Amino acid sequence: MILANSLIDGFLGSNLMGQGIVLVQILLSVVMVAAIIGKWKELAFVGMSTRRFLRDFSTCHDVLEYYLQRRPSAMNGLEGIYKETCERLLKLLAPDMRSLLVGRQSGAADAALTAREIELVRGTCDHILDEEEIRLEHGMGVISACVASAPMLGLLGTVWGVLDAFAEMGTAGSANLATIAPSISAALVTTVVGLLIAIPGTICFTSMQGKIRNISADIEGFADELMGRIACEFQGRGA
Repeated sequence: MILANSLIDGFLGSNLMGQGIVLVQILLSVVMVAAIIGKWKELAFVGMSTRRFLRDFSTCHDVLEYYLQRRPSAMNGLEGIYKETCERLLKLLAPDMRSLLVGRQSGAADAALTAREIELVRGTCDHILDEEEIRLEHGMGVISACVASAPMLGLLGTVWGVLDAFAEMGTAGSANLATIAPSISAALVTTVVGLLIAIPGTICFTSMQGKIRNISADIEGFADELMGRIACEFQGRGA
């Protein structure tokens, strides 16, 4: 309560430059909080759907079983990687062999790809993987910019306010502490507001970065496993 009163008194006592910077900092805090809430929800959904997909996929007997039975959605990051990779694989097969696989008919076990075709499938998998990792990072730049800008704006406002305070002291021709203290106090408000925004923002940003790294590790591990299973099950022709 005392801090709030001090900030309000300092804000009211600061010059137009200081008040403008505080208003900009408040706007940045609103943008930052909105971005953090949206990103937390997105990461929570991605983490949950990733764990669910990995659990279901691990029960499949072959690499295409999940694709053929459940038709995964491209909207889910991990399922999107799996879906695009499987579609690329099927397109490389001969039409008659593709029909046998899709229909789960006898003879489908003879489907095979050359080493070059396996590399084409791997290229598709890696490309979709890169897109998904970029999508995971989307929005983090906004949070980072707000966290970095708020204290820097606060420093600018403080320096500007101190300059004004010393200019007033020079004009008055007096170094009386009672005269300069209110101006210095008002000048420090922008720095305090900037730190109040940056500290929790940094904590949230760091936590989300850790969560993104965990999800990325799961996705990369799945992509490696997927291509390993594809190579084991389909590589054989043209050796």
